Amino acid sequence: MVIVGIILVVAGLVFSVPIVTFIGAVLAVVGLALMLFGSMGHAVAGRRHYY
Repeated sequence: MVIVGIILVVAGLVFSVPIVTFIGAVLAVVGLALMLFGSMGHAVAGRRHYY
């Protein structure tokens, strides 16, 4: 999710499409939050580990 977000942010900046940049930023932030909570040992979406 983080990698897809970063790709969308770069594509949105290259092609000057603000909605793609916004969606990419949201995906990157959500992916980083899930990765952070998963690495701290908290259950994420009912799963013990988030891959």
